[in-house]
Amino acid sequence: MTLWIDADACPRILREVIFRAADRHRLPTIFVANQPVGITPSTLIRSIQVSGGADMADQEIVSRMKAGDLVMTQDIPLAAQVIEKGGTALHPRGEVFTTENVRARLHLRDFMDSLRGAGVQTGGPPPLNDRDKKQFADGLEKTIVRLKRIAQQQLLAEQAKLANSDSKD
Repeated sequence: MTLWIDADACPRILREVIFRAADRHRLPTIFVANQPVGITPSTLIRSIQVSGGADMADQEIVSRMKAGDLVMTQDIPLAAQVIEKGGTALHPRGEVFTTENVRARLHLRDFMDSLRGAGVQTGGPPPLNDRDKKQFADGLEKTIVRLKRIAQQQLLAEQAKLANSDSKD
C-alpha cells in the first residue's frame, strides 16, 4: 500500500501527522503537486512535481495509484476516481469517502458552483484547527490499520489457495 497526498490541497497543519504515520507504519508516502512541496525526502517520503494546469496532480495520482492504495484529498472528483480504481480516499478532516457520500458531495459541489456562477458569495470551509488535526490523525490511523488488515487477509487467502493447488498436484 502507498499513501498518496494531493499536496496542492493538503493543509500544512496535517503534514507532520502524515510524516509520523508514514514512519510508524513504514508506509511509502508520495506528495504530488504542481509546485514544490517543501518536504524533506526520506526513504519513505518523496514528492512528485507535475506541470502546472488544472487537475494535473490529480491525474498523476490516478495514473500511478493501485487498488488498495490510500489517497488523502479534499478534491471530490479525485476521490470518486480513487474509489472507482479500488483505492480508498480520505478527506483532510478524517472522513473516508464512500461511493454514496462522494455522489452526494458531487451534487452539493455542482449546486454550489451554480450559486457562485449566479454571483452568490458562498464562502469556503473554515480553516483546520487542532480538533480537526486530531480527527484527521485518528481517521488516518484507523484507515491505515484497516487497509493493512485487508491486505494481510488477501495475502493469506492467496497463500491458502496456492497451498491447495500445490497439494492437488
